[in-house]
Amino acid sequence: MNKSRIPVAQKEVLSLLLDDHKRAKQLFKDFESAKDSATKEEIAHTVCIELQIHTELEEQHFYPFLRQQDPETFGDLLDEAKVEHASAKSLIEQILAMKPDDDLYDATVTVLGEYVSHHVKEEEEELFPQVISKKIELRELLDPMMALKEQMQERLEPAAA
Repeated sequence: MNKSRIPVAQKEVLSLLLDDHKRAKQLFKDFESAKDSATKEEIAHTVCIELQIHTELEEQHFYPFLRQQDPETFGDLLDEAKVEHASAKSLIEQILAMKPDDDLYDATVTVLGEYVSHHVKEEEEELFPQVISKKIELRELLDPMMALKEQMQERLEPAAA
């Protein structure tokens, strides 16, 4: 993938999503190596908040836009993504209701990480390359996605403090 040929707006929108993917992967690695319950809880809470924001960006803006642009190409991938999001949201809800010393806490966070890893792989290896190869113009998505991300961060992250 030659990034120099990707239109700026397309690169910015995809980079926004890719940065979220990288951050989530790192947080799951940090969780695996965390030694104490307080650190695990803080990392798990952070990754849950960030995933809630990320899934909303995709569900409210990115996925509907792609489906509108080319339902035949993107339909099945977006349907799978929607189901994956539903599973992730269920796990996030469970994690946020748990404490690190609860039975299955670590397992639930680990399974969420596995779901997210699978989802990220599909987006990065299948969905995003199709967006690039089809030259889908994402300019109109950038501002609404950034605004939603900022709004959700303000609403959700103070709860993390």
